[in-house]
Amino acid sequence: MRSSDRGKRLKSEDRVPGNLPFVTAGEADEGVSDFIGNKVTVFAKNTATIDMFGSAKYRSYEYGADDHVAVVHTEKLKEDAAIFVTSAIHKSSHNGQFDYGRNFYAKDADALNILLPEKDGRPDYELMKLVISAVKKLIVKAVVDFTNNRLESYHTLQN
Repeated sequence: MRSSDRGKRLKSEDRVPGNLPFVTAGEADEGVSDFIGNKVTVFAKNTATIDMFGSAKYRSYEYGADDHVAVVHTEKLKEDAAIFVTSAIHKSSHNGQFDYGRNFYAKDADALNILLPEKDGRPDYELMKLVISAVKKLIVKAVVDFTNNRLESYHTLQN
């Protein structure tokens, strides 16, 4: 099995409304351009997508993808390790070398060099999970702190 695949072209006018997120190239709405009911390849959750510009995103849900999207098969990894790997892919692939003139393709994903933490010469997936778990906790704390500060400001203005 290849480590990555490519979605198939599905023009906007051929899309049937439905519930399956359809991923295309772009940053808006995390690249989900539509929800379709067409019969397309359904990619597994816990995978990563890389659009034609090299922008990688983690997908926690099943989805379809167009031909400008490479799907990296990380579904056998634990979620936090897959998120870490997706971040490493993004760092390697989204640095300006891909654009309208030079698109990112699935074959490019297979040739990417990414740096991962190692233990005994193998990827240290436990450390990756630990790092992402810590980042998630920091984000939650930052949101709580922001909300509390906003509430304090609001209450101060009301008094």
